[in-house]
Amino acid sequence: MGKKILIVDDSSIMRKMIRQTLSDENHFVAGEAKNGKDAVEMYKSLKPDIVTMDITMREMDGFAAAKEILSSDPDARIIFLSNLDEEKYSQDAKRIGAKGYVNKHNAKAIVDLINSLG
Repeated sequence: MGKKILIVDDSSIMRKMIRQTLSDENHFVAGEAKNGKDAVEMYKSLKPDIVTMDITMREMDGFAAAKEILSSDPDARIIFLSNLDEEKYSQDAKRIGAKGYVNKHNAKAIVDLINSLG
C-alpha cells in the first residue's frame, strides 16, 4: 500500500520529478506546496503520511516549516530532499526531528527512505 505524501519544493520542475518518482512506486501525492508557509497549512488539512521538504524556499524555509509542523504534530514524518551539503544539513535535519535527508536527484534513495518508514 502506497503512502500519502505532501511534496514541498519551490521548483515546479522538481515537484513534477518527485511526483513522478513517487507515483511510479504506487505512492499517492496528496498535495504540492511551493514554500514552507503553504506546507504548514496543507499539512494540517491533508494529514499526509510523509512530507518531502526542500530546504531553501521563499516566505518560509524548509527547516522553519518542519519545526512548525512537528510542534503541532510530533509524529509527523518529514524527509528533506535537497542539493545542499548533505554532511552539514543532514545533522540539522535530524536535530529538528526529520526522518532523513536525501539528495533530491537520487530517486532510488528517496524511494528507499520512504519505503523504510513503514
